[in-house]
Order: sequence, then structure tokens, then C-alpha cells
Amino acid sequence: MVFSTKRTPKDQKKDDAVFPGGNYTYTWTIPEDHSPTADDPNCLTWIYHSHIDAPRDIASGLIGPLLTCKKGILTGSSQRRQDVDVDFFLMFSVVDENLSWYLDENIASFCIDPGSVDKEDEEFQESNKMHAINGYVFGNLPELTMCAGDDVSWHLFGMGNEIDVHTAFFHGATLNIRGHRTDVASLFPATFVTADMIPSNPGRWLLSCQVNDHIQAGMGALYEVRPCSRQALPSTLEGRVRKYYIAAKEVQWDYGPSGLEQSSGRRLSEAGSPAEQYFRRSLYRIGGVYWKAKYVEYTDESFREEKQQSEEEKHLGILGPVIKAEVGDTILVTFFNKASWPFSIQPHGVSYGKAWEGMWYHDGLSQNGMSVAPLHNFTYRWTVPRHVGPMASDPPCLTWMYSSAVNPVKDSSSGLVGPLLICQPGTLDDNNKQKGIDREFYLLFSVFDENLSWYLNANIKYYLRMEETSVKKDDGFKESNRMHAINGFMFGNLPGLDMCDGDKVSWHLLGLGSEADVHGAVFQGNTLQMNGMRRDSANLFPHTFATAFMQPDNSGTFEIYCQTSNHYQYGMREQYVVSKCGKRDPAPSRRYTGVRTYYLAAEEVVWDYAPDRSWERERHNHSEESYADVFLSNENGLLGSRYKKAVYREYMDGTFQTPKARKSGDEHLGILGPFLWAEVGEILNVVFKNNASRPYSVHAHGVLEPHAGQPQVANPGDIVTYRWEVPERSGPGPNDSACVPWIYYSAVDTVKDMYSGLIGPLKVCRRGALRSDGTRKDVKREFALLFLVFDENQSWYLEENVEHYSKGNHKEISLMDEKFVESNKMHAINGRLYANLPGLTMYQGERVNWYLLGMGQEIDVHTVHFHAETFIYKNGKSYRADVVDLFPGTFEMVEMLVGNPGTWLLHCHVSDHIHAGMEILFTVLPRAELELEVESVTAGLPYEDEDEFQKIMLFGSKVAQGQIEATVIALAVVGILLLLATSILLGAVIHLERQKRLRRNRRSILDDGFKLMSQKNPGL
Repeated sequence: MVFSTKRTPKDQKKDDAVFPGGNYTYTWTIPEDHSPTADDPNCLTWIYHSHIDAPRDIASGLIGPLLTCKKGILTGSSQRRQDVDVDFFLMFSVVDENLSWYLDENIASFCIDPGSVDKEDEEFQESNKMHAINGYVFGNLPELTMCAGDDVSWHLFGMGNEIDVHTAFFHGATLNIRGHRTDVASLFPATFVTADMIPSNPGRWLLSCQVNDHIQAGMGALYEVRPCSRQALPSTLEGRVRKYYIAAKEVQWDYGPSGLEQSSGRRLSEAGSPAEQYFRRSLYRIGGVYWKAKYVEYTDESFREEKQQSEEEKHLGILGPVIKAEVGDTILVTFFNKASWPFSIQPHGVSYGKAWEGMWYHDGLSQNGMSVAPLHNFTYRWTVPRHVGPMASDPPCLTWMYSSAVNPVKDSSSGLVGPLLICQPGTLDDNNKQKGIDREFYLLFSVFDENLSWYLNANIKYYLRMEETSVKKDDGFKESNRMHAINGFMFGNLPGLDMCDGDKVSWHLLGLGSEADVHGAVFQGNTLQMNGMRRDSANLFPHTFATAFMQPDNSGTFEIYCQTSNHYQYGMREQYVVSKCGKRDPAPSRRYTGVRTYYLAAEEVVWDYAPDRSWERERHNHSEESYADVFLSNENGLLGSRYKKAVYREYMDGTFQTPKARKSGDEHLGILGPFLWAEVGEILNVVFKNNASRPYSVHAHGVLEPHAGQPQVANPGDIVTYRWEVPERSGPGPNDSACVPWIYYSAVDTVKDMYSGLIGPLKVCRRGALRSDGTRKDVKREFALLFLVFDENQSWYLEENVEHYSKGNHKEISLMDEKFVESNKMHAINGRLYANLPGLTMYQGERVNWYLLGMGQEIDVHTVHFHAETFIYKNGKSYRADVVDLFPGTFEMVEMLVGNPGTWLLHCHVSDHIHAGMEILFTVLPRAELELEVESVTAGLPYEDEDEFQKIMLFGSKVAQGQIEATVIALAVVGILLLLATSILLGAVIHLERQKRLRRNRRSILDDGFKLMSQKNPGL
């Protein structure tokens, strides 16, 4: 994030590598445009690390924290902060010692028999992946001590690889992160979070990563809150006492009760279907029904009568009852364990003492509520003081979760999880429903791993009629037990997601599970508002939560699904129904102000992911073997960098005879289709011709599509016109910038079509935000970047590519060979690897918008890092950052004022992705001296336009030079017209005056004549 000073090419090489025994002094500056914004915390969290081979250097240990603070925060020679009592710096990372430069030394020093070590052995490699917080595992991190009532600043960051998906959970406390209340922080490689805490609960508390694999591997530490002299936060409780009676009950749970894949009508057990491996029972497959434990609500403390679910609660599925409370309330949960194993209830988002935490760890205490034995009960007491309630930037109700935590991994995998809602005072009515909300839905996205359940052995015995033998070690058996579910249902079997057109709907979304649980929850057909921002998806990870609002205006049956492609394929998709119920007056018909027409064709091309390897060879010349060879070489049965693909290309008109040449500003789009755009209130007509050899289509996120979002299929040679409406709900929300990014792609087979290449960017802007050519009025340049591991193994053209681009006998190539499969996963930015993407050029002082798009599967966790520049991320407020987190279904827009001339790296910071080539370059060119002078004069003024300084004052207003001639001509024409009008008017006046005089003279002559005649004839 630091601002590096400009250096000559010779100087630039001096710090590229400092050799053993050498030294170099780095100079980093923090100008105003790199400092914390007014909305940021007083100090921002960053890092520094060695960058020769960043993944290996960091794995070797060379990394540290860095703070940049607002002026006046650091005072005195000690440079200590004056605004907080204590700072803590924590790195969550699976430190991969296999990548360390010191691996061979460590083997020689610490292995009993170094000569017998196989560095490629999977168990050996796994043993070297240390799930650490600041390099410590299993609670060994020292010195996290504070006083109750202290102002504490936590500086958190992640680092590492694709498995470094972390949810840092602070037991017994809540945090303020960017104005939002939470008790968890999501961390990924090179994600930086500054969290503020005022602890109020004395005791030793667990701080852990809630990802299942990481809990088991020891990613936890203890922090201690001491009751010092300072007064802790007051805990005034003036609300209600809310009582719940909940039991853990064992049930036979059916993930697909209808027996059908609802969208297609196929049987779940049908041979060859994606559902078969999960639902077809056989000698070594359990099928879709498992013994599980479930939280069930009862009417009273006798636990004799279950509380009947209402129709509105049918959708909860495997989830326990919704626990609700308002700020000021006390919650009493009486828990009765009717199951066979010890269980508990541990909540997020409320305040509790150690006696009611619901989890055991080495904190020096032992309480009954930590573990409730079978056929025993316990009453938990949780409170909701103001300091745990929603903040001003939060929605009225915050979504949280409760779960059993005797064994957090096995308990939740067994099914014990439920939603919890904490609301502002006065938000809930007498029926415990949110005021002003017509429908509430709670959705848990989780890959339930039945291999980790307490009931695995019982399921094997009950359904397979065998003892737990070697079947548990079979990989196919293990995979068949990983159920990709929403509320415990798969392939459209979730009931009860029904609403009316125009209803005000709140969606409360939960995540749970392991490293694979990277979810992009997409709502087809309608859009959401989250924190005042327009979206159609929400990202979820283990123990994270989201609240979203929808007012559906599009009736029909639509999918809710996980955008992570393998999750979608394996059944993580359900349906919601919007009906025209007639409850309200019909909404006025939408009025659209304009129509834009695009002509797109699907065309098959030969695409080269890396046409030039010179940068890659220089960048990684320190390695004994090239990281790129597995992806770019076509030796030894591999395909290299060239593949047949299908792409969207734009044409001038409906004849599809003349391709539309890309503008210079669009050169960076690479494999992407044209950058489509619209303003709110317009209609987009996309005329699509399929010039490819198989059926394709065009489907867009965000816009209003007919036919319930199921676009018409275009067969080869067909021309199809798609109509996309852009109502207000497709455009920016109140806290968005002027434009929001969406995406379009072929949806005949959403996974294989996308990996074949058919994908492109779309932006929707506020009315009046765009020029006639579609560019933003308030920025100089716009770039759209798709971060996607193109999996050519899932392309329609795989077999053709094997036939054409492999050397030797292509029939001998095994499509399932592990190295071959890996070689076809192209870690691309707009379809290019290793700095092969052109066109990212801008000038110092320009305002640039970056539209950053994420799609793909579980490995598509991308942390997009801009070297030497920072940007502003807006969500109603403005925040400084230099890394954007992208996941499947994530579309982000950030704003940058570029200020550092040079050619800089832009890359994904995930270790494997760096080595695999997910890196490009962007260039900032310096301005001329005059431009720099003008910029310095106007730097403090509100920004109007990039070329504002070139405008000239004319009649008190600024006018661009190119407009002056037209203005003068227009004024001259107006002057001539006014002169002509004046002349005509003056001529008319003179003519009328002459006529008056003529009539007057005639009357005078007549009068004289009459007088003369009278004198001559006195008798007349």
C-alpha cells in the first residue's frame, strides 16, 4: 500500500534482490491520497514482506505488520498510539513449510531418518502445514492481555494459499469493523482488517478460526480480559425476558424427500446424473437419508410437546428454531439433550458469562453448560446490552447463529445449528415478527460432511448393514457423504420459499463448514439490497452471516443457488416462488426512456493464454524449474497455452457481416465479450447469433429478463434477440457509486459454457452518469477484470484440444491423469497469464474505475492486490485499501486516483495463483509539467472532470476548448436572427406609420373638397 518514490530503471533494480550480507534502505512515503479516509479507523492495517518469490519468502517467515495512521495519532519518540489503550497484531495463516527455502535444512535437522523422507508424500506434506496464529498453534500464542473497558484495536490479516479461508471468532466479545457490529472477521491471503473492541467480560476467552479443518489443526489462541480499575461498559437491561425450550433430537434426515431433481424432473438416483453419487443407495453408498441430530423447539420446560412449526417456518429444514431478541432483552434457553452424545448451545452476537458459553477449552474453569450429557438439561442465560446490538450502519436486525460446541466440528456436522436474530428496540411486534417485513427467510449454505458426523458409524450400520470397516477410507464413499445443501436440502427440495410480488422480504443468510465452504449465494430473477448496496448475491463462509432485503417485482419460479460451480453441479440450488397475490394495488407499469441494441455473436477461436513468455522467464529466473511449464509447455502429454474456445464478439449490425473493432480503451478485455452498459430506465436488446458449433445463449445478472431468467437457447446458426429491462432495482443502491457491475454469460450449461469462454462484463449506472459512448462522466478510464481459473477440463472443446495441441499419440493421454488435469487449469485475468494482458495504461492524476469480477469454483478465492497504488471502496462511506477479495459471484467496483508513475504489478495474492501466473501489469505515465502544476493548484478542489483544467471561462462558466467554436457560431446565428427579426419589425412599424400618414392626407383632401363644394352649392 505504500507510495514508492519514482526511480530510474537503474535504481529500480537495486532493491529487486538484496543478497546475503548486503543491505538496502527502502524509502516509503504516505501522501494524503494513501492515508486513512475520514471514514476509516485512525490507523489502517497493512503488511510488509519479502517479494523475491513471495510465496516461498513468506512461508520462510519474512512478513510483518505495518500501520499508517491519521496525523496526530502517533506522538512522541515512542510512536505509540494515543487514541487506544492497546494494539494487537494477528496473522492467520496455514504456514506451508513445504514451500520454505529451509525445507531441506529442516528435514536434515529435525527428522529422525532424513534419508527416508519423501518430500512428495501427502502425509509428510500435510504434517508441514502449520495452522498458526502468529506462528503458534494450539493456544501457544502468548501475551494477549487487556483490561475490561480498554479501547482495543485488533490488526488482523491473512496470508497463504487457497486453503487460507479464515473466520476469526472472538468468543465473549463483539467488534466494530467498518461501522458494523460483528464477532467474526473474514480473512484471506493479503486481507487486512482493523477491528475495534471494548471488552466487558472478564475471563480467558478463545480466539479461533471457525473453519472445521482449522479448528482441528489447532488454529486457536487465548486472550485474557482482566477486571482492572477501569469501569467496563454498563449493561442496562430494561427489555423483556424471552424464554426458549430447545432439545437436541435424533432424526432420520432426507436431503431429497421428493426423490426428484426439481428443475429437470429427473430422479435423484438416475444413472449418470450429478445427483446419483449422493442419492443412489448401493452396497457401499448410504444414499440421501442419514441419522442426524436437530434442534427442536418445545412448548415448555416439560419437553413433552413439540411446538408446531407455522407454514412460514417450513423452510427452516435442518435448522433449529429462530431465537429472537431486542437490545435490552435477556434470553433464557433451556436445553434438553435427547440425543446420544453430549451437546451444548453456543451463540454468536450476544453477551454471556463463562458459565453459559457452551464450550470447553483450557480457560481454568469448568461449568455445567459446557457439555450437557444425554437426558440432562441446562438453562443458558444470554443478554443483549446495547454494545452488542446493531450499529447505525447496520440493518435493524442482525443475523447470527447458534450451534453445539462440545466438539464444534462433529456437532455441527451432525446437524446442530440454528439462526439467532438481534434487533433494535421496537423492531419486533407482539408475534415476534419484524415490523414492516412481510416475509422472513433463513438460509444455511453448507457442505454437510457426514464423514465428520457423530452418526457416521450408526449410518453405516443402519443403511449398509455392515460394521464400520475399510469403507470409511474409500474416497468415493467419502465424497458421496458430502452433501451440498441449503437448510439440509439439495436439488430444489427445500419447501416454503413463497412470497408475493411487492412483498418486503428479509433474507438471513448463514455459512458453516470447512475450507470448501466458499459460497456465493445468488438470487436469480430479483436483486437484493445489502447495507444500501445493490447485489444479487452474498458471500458466505464458515460462521459468517449476512442480512439482505428484497422487494420482488418479477413473478415466477427462480433459483437460489451457490455460484461456486462445483457446488451448483452437486445440488446446492433451491427454488423460490414469487406470485401475483393481488394483495396490493398493481404497481404502475415501468416506463423506459430508451433502447440500446447490441449485436453479439458466439465464435470459436484459438486462444493463447500466454503468447509471450519473456516476462515470466525473467520474473521467476531464481527457481530451478519454471512454475509455468506445467501450464504453458506442450511436452510430455500436456497441451500448452493454446486452446480452442468460444468467445462473444460484437458486430456493427444485425447482418453480422462487419465485426465492431474494439476501441483502444477496450484492449484489456482479452477473452471477455464487449463491455455492455445501460442507465437505469433503459432497455437492452441483445441480438445474438450463434456462429459456434453447439447451442449457446446470453444470460445476464442484475437485469430483468423474461421467462423467469431462462434465456432462449440459440442453436448453431440461429439468431435470437434477448430483451433485458433495467428498472431502478437493477442500478446502484443508495450507498453505491454511480455504476454497479454485473456479468453476462451463456446459460445452456452454465459451468461448461463459461469454461469454454462465453462470458463478459455489464455495468448499470444512474441516469445521466454516462456519456453517449457509455463512458463515465466523472472518471477518465474504466477497466473490467475477470479473475477466473479457466478449467479447460470442463470445456466443451477438451477432446478437440487434446487432439490438436498435444504432441505424439493423443489417444494415449489419460484425461484423468493428475498432472494433466492440473495443467489445464489456467489461472487467468481476462484469459491471460504471466503479464500477457495489454492495455492497462493510464496517466498520473487520472481517476480510474476498476470493475472486478469473480466466478469459478472452490479454488477461485482471489485477493486482488494493486502494487504502489491504493483505491477507495464505497459502501455509503469511503474506505482506503489496496486489496479486493473476490469469490465466485462477486462483482466489485473500486475507484482509484492514480498518482505513482511506473509499471506496477497487479495480481492475486494467493500463493498458488502467483506461481500459476495470475499476474498482470498496469502502467501509470507521468503528466506534463503544466498538467502537474494545474493538478497541484486544484488538488484541494472538488473533483469535476479529468480535463477540467483545460476549460476556459466564457460568460462566467467553464467551457471546454472544443466547445468554444460551436458556442461562438451559435451566438452569431442567434444574433443574425435577432437582427433580421428587428429589421422586419422596424420595417413593419415604418410601413404602418406611412399608411397612417397616407390615410390622414386622403381625409384632409376629402375634407377640403367637401368644403369647396359647399361654398359653391350652399343648398347641399
